[in-house]
Amino acid sequence: MLSSFDPRISRLGLPESAPPPPDKAALDQFPTYEVFHQRKENTAYVYVGPVHAPEADVAFLFGKEQFSRRFPCTGMWVVPTEAIRVTEYGDDQQSVYDRLPLLPADALAAADTAAMEAYDIFHLKKRGKAHAHVGQVQAVSPEAALQAAKAAFGDQRPVVNVWVIRSADLSRSEEADRDMWTTTPDKKYREAIAYKVQDRIDRFKQEG
Repeated sequence: MLSSFDPRISRLGLPESAPPPPDKAALDQFPTYEVFHQRKENTAYVYVGPVHAPEADVAFLFGKEQFSRRFPCTGMWVVPTEAIRVTEYGDDQQSVYDRLPLLPADALAAADTAAMEAYDIFHLKKRGKAHAHVGQVQAVSPEAALQAAKAAFGDQRPVVNVWVIRSADLSRSEEADRDMWTTTPDKKYREAIAYKVQDRIDRFKQEG
């Protein structure tokens, strides 16, 4: 049910249980990271797009420059594209959870609670929109996390597509980082009113 969101991984045609071969040739470009941002405090983090970067810290910087310079932003998350597991797509009137095959009850019951970790769940409500964060679940695998997400968030409709991300793979801005998006007084060039073009035109006319 789940597959990699990274097309470079998908094209390899690897079995689900097999990891990428260790001798796979290095990519000829930086890997991609997916960026999510929060426009206002206490609102969901929403997907805004990808960036190419050599590592997560640089991806965070590129994401800030690319997606928050002209839009309100109070927080940002970045994650390697290859860390996102994605379901098939449904239609705008149904939920992909309805087509989710149930794991055997004994398999869920036998899950080692010590091996559980957090997974973040993102829903796409409508094609053409963006995936938004809906919450977090505890599970032993992405597949089990999807089952847990169905139990926790399956009543939300419609759900066209689901992204499952291991929480440890997400790099998140901290509370102390929020002032990085605050426009300081010396950045008035971003505000059209700071140009005061009409004042200059009127002064030019008077001087002429």
